[in-house]
Amino acid sequence: MLSQDYDNVFHTPASESDNSSSVNKRLLLFASTTGYQLRAFADAARRLGVHLTLATDRCHVIEDPWGDGAVAVKFDRPAESLHALRDMQFDGVAAVGDGPVVLAAQAAEMLRIPFHPAAAARACHDKHLARQLYQAAGMRVPWFFRAAFHDDPDSLALRASYPCVLKPLGLSASRGVIRANDSAEFTAAFRRIGKMGERGLQVEGYIEGREFAVEGLVTAGEFRALALFDKPDPLTGPFFEETIYVTPSREAADVQSALLETAARAVHALGLYHGPAHIELRYDGESAWILETAARPIGGLCARTLRFDQGIPLEELIVRHALGEDVSAMQREESASGVMMIPIPKAGIYESVHGIEDASAEVIITAQPGQRLVPLPEGSSYLGFIFARAASAGEVEAALRQSHAALRFQIATALETFRPSP
Repeated sequence: MLSQDYDNVFHTPASESDNSSSVNKRLLLFASTTGYQLRAFADAARRLGVHLTLATDRCHVIEDPWGDGAVAVKFDRPAESLHALRDMQFDGVAAVGDGPVVLAAQAAEMLRIPFHPAAAARACHDKHLARQLYQAAGMRVPWFFRAAFHDDPDSLALRASYPCVLKPLGLSASRGVIRANDSAEFTAAFRRIGKMGERGLQVEGYIEGREFAVEGLVTAGEFRALALFDKPDPLTGPFFEETIYVTPSREAADVQSALLETAARAVHALGLYHGPAHIELRYDGESAWILETAARPIGGLCARTLRFDQGIPLEELIVRHALGEDVSAMQREESASGVMMIPIPKAGIYESVHGIEDASAEVIITAQPGQRLVPLPEGSSYLGFIFARAASAGEVEAALRQSHAALRFQIATALETFRPSP
């Protein structure tokens, strides 16, 4: 299991770099938490001899927690945050997470550093605006309309066709996304999402078919796919918890071509210009449909599934790209790989796990003893991750499923705190 000890993550002395063009360059990384992906970026910067500065909304709580000169920002206060960065100099910008990427784009514009335009980053973070841009570009989209939580749900239910999907406008990773098969389910889903504190939601037609994900890089407006992931588990609702990603895809060549072409069209429709992009799609048996586009890399530990020439991880590829290196010749490793995001089976308090020694794949548990577990649609985390590599995608999927079946989680019932009536 992986430790969550982040001491010295950012200020370990840099080792000698194998890429002299990156030595002594400065990268500004926007992120909202001290998560595992930050460690991967810090390791990549250290290998390349790059000075990494973290811009986060957490570091103001403790004065300079890593001793690295991290910059305190607030993602919901861009003017204030940009002022804190105004006199600084950097050679590249990167971001982890949907909220941080919007501020990163604004900072890049101010500092005149190539990155995604702020307008494009905001569109990725707004499901309704993104759908409008896809539609304007002539892409295949389901019917959709926007709603506010002060609207009457019974009246909105009459506007919808069924089945449909209700989606909070600003959340990601399937959080708050609920399928409704009739007006009664619509009203129940509307009220459930309304309790999550979102500003509004989008209602759209449910798209039949299997889901896929594309990871890529955009360079001066041109999209290049790095990997196409199959999602072999059916995602039919009522909630849409993602579990397994496997690459390379096992779909026929024409299906893969349609998915990659649609991903590229989505990137262009939103105006993404320079940096990573993560695209979610469906294929209904005849055509590819765009679901979501994010102006960031794949989240959490999932990036560990991707390695490139000489074992370079995705985060290092992104750092090199952000600092102006031409990475177009780098290819993904030949072996198949995949990840399972271990779902939370029920709400409660995480206690322990048994059976890791019986798993045939690598298991990393990120849940901590005593942690309160909240499943989808309200929750936004997993118990951990399982990783596998093999000669074929089928072998990878089998190893992931066998390993998950070997795990036995102890989850205690969470007791609600008693509050006496006034």
